Amino acid sequence: MSMGWSLWVMFLVVLNLGISLFLFLWGPRAKIPTLDDGTTGHVWAHGVLREGVRPLPRWWLALSGAMFVAAFAYLVLYPGFGGYSGMLGWTSHGELAQDVAANQARAESLARRLDTEPVEQLAADTQALQLGERLFGDNCAACHGVQARGNQKLGAPDLADQDWLYGGSAKDIVASIHNGRGGVMPAWAAMGEQTVKNLAQYVLGLSGAAHDAAMAKAAEPLFKATCAACHGAQGQGNPIMGAPRLNDSIWLHGGTLADIEKSIHDGRQGHMPAWASRLDKQQIQAVAAYVYHLSHSDAAAGSDARP
Repeated sequence: MSMGWSLWVMFLVVLNLGISLFLFLWGPRAKIPTLDDGTTGHVWAHGVLREGVRPLPRWWLALSGAMFVAAFAYLVLYPGFGGYSGMLGWTSHGELAQDVAANQARAESLARRLDTEPVEQLAADTQALQLGERLFGDNCAACHGVQARGNQKLGAPDLADQDWLYGGSAKDIVASIHNGRGGVMPAWAAMGEQTVKNLAQYVLGLSGAAHDAAMAKAAEPLFKATCAACHGAQGQGNPIMGAPRLNDSIWLHGGTLADIEKSIHDGRQGHMPAWASRLDKQQIQAVAAYVYHLSHSDAAAGSDARP
């Protein structure tokens, strides 16, 4: 700060504090003319309201005096009076440098853990989870939702339950994020509308939902000869192929009769992009730890969608 600016700031400080202190000391002692009834004579509302004169409460005087003491102490300890640096030698640049150094140390420590610790261990690391949550919100929430509960309209699975298309181990989750996933169920409309309806009833039966037993029985041979190649003879799914289970109440594209018929009739296609080109190894570890944490906590039980 130049000498001119320093003197200008000092002048403003002295002027403001001086005037404020003068008014503070003079105000309680000022003599205000009053009438016999103790008012100033000022009236409002046709004489209904009259201006009285009362001394300031002592607590207000004590508090205001303490504020003046604090203000003078601040100017002695910290920079604020022109070019004076203060007895403590504090500077905003110095505090910023300390904060940056502290954050850098924490970041380096976290980076080492992301490089060396397994995802299962990182899933209990508060800093790793905070980073993973931020990265998830920036990159994954558009499809999977901010709470990772999925989106059936997009065919984006719930990542906070314990049901998995491609496996829920730490290794599987990392592979899904790093390499992406692609799933295709062919359209079976060529088999005929009635066959599609029969298969939908059979799938409803596998999941334990109410269904037409006769139609389901008619579709059973076709399911075991065709659909079981991916979904399994009992509808248990196949994580290697990403074929979902059909014998539970968890649905990727919806579990109503209309949803199931549409899936069989038109087929389904799902694509999760590979994130290796956008996220580095440490970031993928952090996101995987966050997803692993969500899906392996007690709160994840009982979800109604599928990753």
